[in-house]
Amino acid sequence: MADKDAELRDVAGRLIAAYDAAALVEPVTATQPDFTVERAYAVLAEIEARRRAQGWQAVGRKIGFTNRTLWPRYNVSQPMCAHIWAHTVHQATGGEARLALHGFVQPRLEPEVVFKLAGPVPVSEDPLDVLASVESIAPGFEIVQCHFPGWRFKAPDCTAAFGLHGALVVGRPLPVTEDNRAEIAALLPSFEATLARGGEAVDRGVGANVLGSPALALADLARVLATLPQFPPLAAGETVTTGTITDAWPVAPGETWTSDYGDLGLEGLSVTFE
Repeated sequence: MADKDAELRDVAGRLIAAYDAAALVEPVTATQPDFTVERAYAVLAEIEARRRAQGWQAVGRKIGFTNRTLWPRYNVSQPMCAHIWAHTVHQATGGEARLALHGFVQPRLEPEVVFKLAGPVPVSEDPLDVLASVESIAPGFEIVQCHFPGWRFKAPDCTAAFGLHGALVVGRPLPVTEDNRAEIAALLPSFEATLARGGEAVDRGVGANVLGSPALALADLARVLATLPQFPPLAAGETVTTGTITDAWPVAPGETWTSDYGDLGLEGLSVTFE
């Protein structure tokens, strides 16, 4: 057990060092083929404990790899989750934001649906039950990053490595009320999101790409967290981003990316990278 604990701390230290130096690092599974997702979450818990000791403040969660159309490309077969932090979450002003890419490693952009929670999330297959725990929905761009060369990894690697989270830009929220809850629940699987670069559409996706619905992705997160006692359950006030609707696209300084959420009723976002 002592050897396993030392190994866990060593992996956490190496991943933190790569993050802080904006450097590449060899995937954990390259030298530890028995490194599992279970061990990866133990590493992530160690990383997050160290970050809290440094003053980082958790404000919510990200869910990754909910878009099952991308699983074969990235060599994964399940979603993952990690905390997001006060300094990594940015509010867009008037639907527009600017973000410096300095310090990010191989960054990519993902258009997502972001939830603000009003209370604990039930483990339910009924979107109406799930949305009863939601205060609002909003458009979001998650900037994911990868410290493994060429975005090549296995599920335990990316789970341990901060869940690939870099930053989250959140747009104008739409309150979820008794009057619109059923409509939102019906639209979340069917709406089409469009991602554009420099005014030209580059990708489209539907809400059902995200585990059938972003609302069901939120419920799946509640289910997974119930099996991970080292992480707290979801609670009121948290911001949760539910995974990319389209592919994840590489970004570079000088580019402006925009999103459109079709008939979902959300205003799209615009982010310019510096």
